[in-house]
Amino acid sequence: MAEDGTVTLYNNTVVTDAKKIPFSVKSGLAQMLRGGAIVEASTLNQAILAEEAGACCLVISEPNRGGISRMPDPSIIKEIKRAVSIPVMARSRVGHFVEAQILERVGVEYIDESEVLAIADEDNFINKHNFRCPFICGCRNLGEALRRVREGAAMIRTQGDLLGTGNIAETVKNVRSVMGEIRILNNMDEDEVFAFAKKIAAPYDLVAQTKQMGRLPVVHFAAGGIVTPADAALMMQLGCDGIFVGSEVFENCLDPYKRLRGIVEAVRHYNDPHVLVENSCGLEEEMAGLNVSEERMEPFGEEGA
Repeated sequence: MAEDGTVTLYNNTVVTDAKKIPFSVKSGLAQMLRGGAIVEASTLNQAILAEEAGACCLVISEPNRGGISRMPDPSIIKEIKRAVSIPVMARSRVGHFVEAQILERVGVEYIDESEVLAIADEDNFINKHNFRCPFICGCRNLGEALRRVREGAAMIRTQGDLLGTGNIAETVKNVRSVMGEIRILNNMDEDEVFAFAKKIAAPYDLVAQTKQMGRLPVVHFAAGGIVTPADAALMMQLGCDGIFVGSEVFENCLDPYKRLRGIVEAVRHYNDPHVLVENSCGLEEEMAGLNVSEERMEPFGEEGA
């Protein structure tokens, strides 16, 4: 607000007052998290426990209070940052660039423009090129992933279950969708790439880069329903670079450290069956609160077959 009471209009450089940082630098910062587990925490004790268990980064979230979900309280972020030595990430609502400005000013290392929170702008995502912090964005398919990269996302998070039920089915479906479209792209002739880019509504240059690399051009994590070492190893074997672990590991578990440590080890040694067996033993009782109540359907809907 100017001194004469008139409203000052923001332009592209004033919105965040950011010194432009090359996208390659932001992408490199996201690459540092590859092969790790990013753990959601809403209290100081949870954050310390996650660091001790081997988390590569923390996602700070508000405690579950119902109603509209927003970015976490900056005072909680500051308190946790003072207590831990690993990078800290915080969520902003989709399209809410002012929340992102606040989080960047607080000093988080990464910002997650998350559909887990309430959506602030139904039509527009944040222009992430205007910020110094690397951004993480969610997707359910390849086209959505590459559109978020064009907007400036340095990491893609394939999102599954948003309800914290421990059901990994939606995450598996979406990860397989992204990986399957990449395999289809890899087998295409160069002449077919233009039509494919149009079909999935993605920028042609990023589609061509994905074909050349044989993978997404940025780090690719999975999130939603990952609550056991086996779940974590499954995501890694499907081709993800790492995983997000939700706060349900703290809320519905007798020994969250044991389970978190098992998940971290499973991410690091996802192809070693001996490590997976060792870290999966004795977890059934710890996970009693995460049993999903759902009606099982017969394959192909053939009930009573």
